[in-house]
Amino acid sequence: MANTLKRVIFTCGGTAGHVNPAIALAQLMHRKDPATEFLFVGAERGLEKDLVPKAGYDFRTVHISSFHRSLKPREIKHNVVSVCNLMRAPREARAILQEFRPDVVIGTGGYASYPMVKAAAKAGIPTAVHESNMVPGLTTEMLEPFAGRVMVGFEECRRHYKHPDKVIVTGTPVRGDFFDLTKAEAKRALSVDDGRPLIVSFWGSLGASGMNRQMADFLALEAAKEPFHHIHGAGSAGYPQVRQLLRDKGVDLEAHPALQVKEYIYNMAVVMRAADLVICRAGASTISELTALGIPAVIVPSPYVTNNHQEKNARVLEAAGGAAVLLEKDATGQALFQTACAILHDGDRRASMEKAMASLGIRDATERIYQTVLELCR
Repeated sequence: MANTLKRVIFTCGGTAGHVNPAIALAQLMHRKDPATEFLFVGAERGLEKDLVPKAGYDFRTVHISSFHRSLKPREIKHNVVSVCNLMRAPREARAILQEFRPDVVIGTGGYASYPMVKAAAKAGIPTAVHESNMVPGLTTEMLEPFAGRVMVGFEECRRHYKHPDKVIVTGTPVRGDFFDLTKAEAKRALSVDDGRPLIVSFWGSLGASGMNRQMADFLALEAAKEPFHHIHGAGSAGYPQVRQLLRDKGVDLEAHPALQVKEYIYNMAVVMRAADLVICRAGASTISELTALGIPAVIVPSPYVTNNHQEKNARVLEAAGGAAVLLEKDATGQALFQTACAILHDGDRRASMEKAMASLGIRDATERIYQTVLELCR
């Protein structure tokens, strides 16, 4: 079927995990039909206001903000503003719809999705929502009655919805460059092809300081014999912290070329493709990359996120046999090192974890979402 979508609104925000799937889908739609027009709608202060224009798309805002559960005066003031925004946002959303006249509105998460998708549904415009996490977030829960389709990452997600007939398993888009190289080619490109496994580790911004301290202990244990290659992305704040902690432990990274600590892993697609084990949080984007590539993981879910959704994400991978899960309170450098060694020194277990992780992966998620949206708009 030819692409009949001429004008598409994406509404998303809050985190890169909400914005990137929308950008990936817009890029695919543009390749299918370069004449398609796109408009992204998000919040004034969200990450989307930077990510979307950098990707080359028009961006508009609605006034929308979160609600905090604290009774501190500052938080009460914030909630009053949020109530006012909640009253303004529907009018702003209707104005955007009347001006742009989209064929479909697609929400991929974040508070800004709510007024746009709801207003579109009330106006009779086809709507779809994509949820990256295993368990629906608050916005997705509120939009389920209005959305024509709810697209999710895994079959396991379906049971969390009141209208399972609306739910389509599409997966979550992963950037195409993650598959440009074979694993062997990626290892050669990184000069880590001497037969030793490659560990890749990184943390999100929430709680990263504490986990970087544990990773310094992990790297110090590795320095004794260098059994693995290891690339750790410490973040801008964590980079000097990890380097100093290692110096305090008598570890000079210059003397241990197999151990690399980077401020940021800019070539993440190549690094992830080469990885034999990843140690990380359980954000939705990371989960989709791990499963698409079939990489075993040691996961430390962030305890600082709403509704504890990272642990719920991680437990699905653990139940399938693709990941080992350590809660942050138990994730010492020693425990992480022992868990990694147990996986990498056991060929059968490692192969089993790779197979289990790959069984959950959906490499053509963007195409599946595209086809679902086309079907919705017929």
